[in-house]
Amino acid sequence: MNAVLLARLQFAFTISVHIIFPAFTIGLSAFIATLLILWQRTGRDHFHRLARFWTKIFAVSFAMGVVSGIPMSYEFGSNWSRFSEVAGNVIGPLIGYEVLTAFFLEATFLGVLLFGWTRTPPWLQATAAVLIAVGTAMSAFWILSANSWMQTPAGHVMRDGIAYPVDWLAIIFNPSFPYRLAHMLTAAYLTTSLVVLAVGARYLLAGAFQEEARTMMRMGVGMLAVLGPVQLLLGDQHGLNTLQHQPAKIAAIEAHWRNTGPMELVLFALPDEHARENRAALAIPHLGSLIITHDWNGRVPSLADFALDAQPRVTVVFFAFRIMVGIGLVLIAIGLTGAVLWRRGRLFASRWYLRAAGWAWPLGFIAILAGWLTTENGRQPYVIYGIMRTHDATSPLAAGTVAASLAAFVLVYGVVFSIGIYYMRKLIRHGPQGAAVAAATLPHALPNLPLASARDSTRESRAEPPVI
Repeated sequence: MNAVLLARLQFAFTISVHIIFPAFTIGLSAFIATLLILWQRTGRDHFHRLARFWTKIFAVSFAMGVVSGIPMSYEFGSNWSRFSEVAGNVIGPLIGYEVLTAFFLEATFLGVLLFGWTRTPPWLQATAAVLIAVGTAMSAFWILSANSWMQTPAGHVMRDGIAYPVDWLAIIFNPSFPYRLAHMLTAAYLTTSLVVLAVGARYLLAGAFQEEARTMMRMGVGMLAVLGPVQLLLGDQHGLNTLQHQPAKIAAIEAHWRNTGPMELVLFALPDEHARENRAALAIPHLGSLIITHDWNGRVPSLADFALDAQPRVTVVFFAFRIMVGIGLVLIAIGLTGAVLWRRGRLFASRWYLRAAGWAWPLGFIAILAGWLTTENGRQPYVIYGIMRTHDATSPLAAGTVAASLAAFVLVYGVVFSIGIYYMRKLIRHGPQGAAVAAATLPHALPNLPLASARDSTRESRAEPPVI
């Protein structure tokens, strides 16, 4: 447990906690904006109730995203000062652009949305929601541009070991950036859609907030059914780009030790990094080459084609990638199954599907974390691919100093975010303000999700709403 490893663990911990909140708010802001536009176009009050309900949850998630993100900028100076010295001319402005163009936009109009429900006209509420959604997407744009430059650096020159920008368009739109941006935004929308679907399914099982729950179910299923297959195609294009620019990462992802012919697709294995082979492997010949190169007999560089000190560790990357892909296939199945049930008029009556959807809400977050592990560990041993190694990027700190700050982060984050998540769960329990709820069924249907009390609720009509 040297200082380099501890610094990596600290940054990994903080960014793992942080990333789930921006991913959620990116998708949730778009969902809220859609609800308010639908409310303006149709005049149906349940859209407005849902927008106000999810805005409260968005505000808590946004706050936790800000709180968890700020320490990472300080870590660049405390734990990664050498990286900051080498890459600061490039990374610093990109992060600054994110604050100036995205964070200010989000924070300003979130105030309008939170406090203007009864003080501003409906068109301004909808406009504020749209601008917040634009702001969250812009935030992802700049952060992913900075991270993608570390993966596929371009548009700079090195002088005396320092990176100097020479072409900002090449820096921003570096070779991997378009694929990573599309992949991440789609993952965020899928993750939020699954959460919305899960909340709607749980309400339906409880017999609560029927109109709102059915809207959430339809919108969640619709997004999953459309974006799930799209994400599969985006992932394929991202893989081709990675093969071109980071072939060692692809070799590690597939545990492809030796280039002895067309690559097989390893469905499961226990990679043995000491013996440099796969144990208990379940593989399909040639399929790996077909997927990666789109050629049945295509050849893919193996780990043996790279020096040992230029190879990523295989085990974490291998399993993280399969977790991400496996969850992605599950999301596609949930979306397409829901679409079939919807078409047959059984979406709200199939209790097995409602139960499965109700418990599926964490899958998107797990997939995002698995994808991040794949991307960042697959880049190792470089912090700036091909330019700066990770062990050269840290600050000259003692291991005990980094360990103490890591322990403090774990403690503080654990307390703060437990409170935040508890409050979001409480908001979901209470449900949309002013919505009707059949409270008599709640204690039995959702023992862990008590909703509005009977004295605050009214009996809800069972009529099927004619639109979303």
